[in-house]
Amino acid sequence: MSLSLQSLQTRVETALDNALSNPQVPERLLEAMRYSTLNGGKRIRALFTYCAGLSVDAPIEKLDAVAVAIECLHAYSLIHDDLPAMDDDNLRRGKPTNHVQFDEATAILAGDALQSLAFEVIVQSTLSDAQARAITTQLTQSAGPVGMVGGQMLDILATDQTLNRAEMEDIHRRKTGALIHASVLCGALCSDSLSELEQSALVTYAENLGLAFQVVDDVLDVEGSTEELGKPSGSDVAAGKATFPVLLGLAESKSLAQNLCRVAMESIDTISDNRNTSTARSMLRELAERIVNRTH
Repeated sequence: MSLSLQSLQTRVETALDNALSNPQVPERLLEAMRYSTLNGGKRIRALFTYCAGLSVDAPIEKLDAVAVAIECLHAYSLIHDDLPAMDDDNLRRGKPTNHVQFDEATAILAGDALQSLAFEVIVQSTLSDAQARAITTQLTQSAGPVGMVGGQMLDILATDQTLNRAEMEDIHRRKTGALIHASVLCGALCSDSLSELEQSALVTYAENLGLAFQVVDDVLDVEGSTEELGKPSGSDVAAGKATFPVLLGLAESKSLAQNLCRVAMESIDTISDNRNTSTARSMLRELAERIVNRTH
């Protein structure tokens, strides 16, 4: 197979379509699940999974399951994040949010269903029992109360509050960074020959890019247009959210994102040259550059 970010994106789209085709699911619920999962996302987290795994010789068939699980968890989080009780957003990826397109109850159930489907996919995959257990543990920690859900709670509590940089970073390493961290690490855990040095390198990569992703998001909320972003621009500032540009200013926020990207890319150089995985490592670098240079 010729490897590229585009080919991997196509691969996960097919895998997601298959995972979201169960005729036993009530039609309206399945429609809502597919609406938010198959509506044109960039698949950045799935690409992290594939590229991290392939960089340490993980079989791509095992990576399919993890990539699908990650994208299901991400879609669930976006559905719930957009709800009236949370951010109350009406647009996501240029389309009506799930609760607007369907209704609030259906949106909640679609998010719940996608969360449970993520773990069903892992359990039913070709991963070994030890790998499935390690990956499930990582996903639950990253998506749960000490990770993404906890970060969302802290973000809500920080509304209209003045935070210092350490508090800001803690929120966003949980809310955004935790699932990116899981995307990279769970991909690596699909390898049968992952070394401690390689795992440490990929964790460094993930932690830095997870924070960089949120910093750039905050910058785009200020500088981007609604048309470019596919969601209302300026909504975070209008809602009194704690953002990096508010704390650091735009110039310093952009500099921070670039520095985080540099550290992430340097960490990839420590992955063993004995592996025939230079293409995957190059794609990890390309993903890092995409994150900090994106316009939407």
